[in-house]
Amino acid sequence: MGEILSLEGIVPRVARLKAEGRRIAFANGHFDLLHVGHLRYLRAAKQEGDLLVVAINDDESVALLKGEGRPIAPEQERAELVAALEPVDLVVIFKGDSPGPLMDRLQPDIHCKGPDYGTPDRVPEYEVVRRYGGDTRLVGDPKDHSTTDLIEKIRRLPD
Repeated sequence: MGEILSLEGIVPRVARLKAEGRRIAFANGHFDLLHVGHLRYLRAAKQEGDLLVVAINDDESVALLKGEGRPIAPEQERAELVAALEPVDLVVIFKGDSPGPLMDRLQPDIHCKGPDYGTPDRVPEYEVVRRYGGDTRLVGDPKDHSTTDLIEKIRRLPD
């Protein structure tokens, strides 16, 4: 089971792991209602490194990015669920719409995003990762699953 760390706790932990020669893969997202697409993404991300760090958007940023009624689950519960997934080693909750500032501090070796970006250079944090010498990779299966679609499917269920 993965460990949930604060922002203050994850920076020295990742620095120590990197100093030990461990290759750090990094994934991020809202993870509002977990579905198989999330699991496949995280499994593929884990294959890119020795350890997988997952950054989860805080409640405020999910609400701003996804709209009214989101997130469905509060950030601490989302973090706990993601930490329980077998590919995940460390989890951190971050503020803001981009994990770029966190990534700049952690400098993971590989930033993993889903294939819906098309090419790595279209990932918003691509330049952050390139600047410190990391690599951006697209991993996971095609984006055939989404929390928004799952919510809509649930809403259409008969009472």
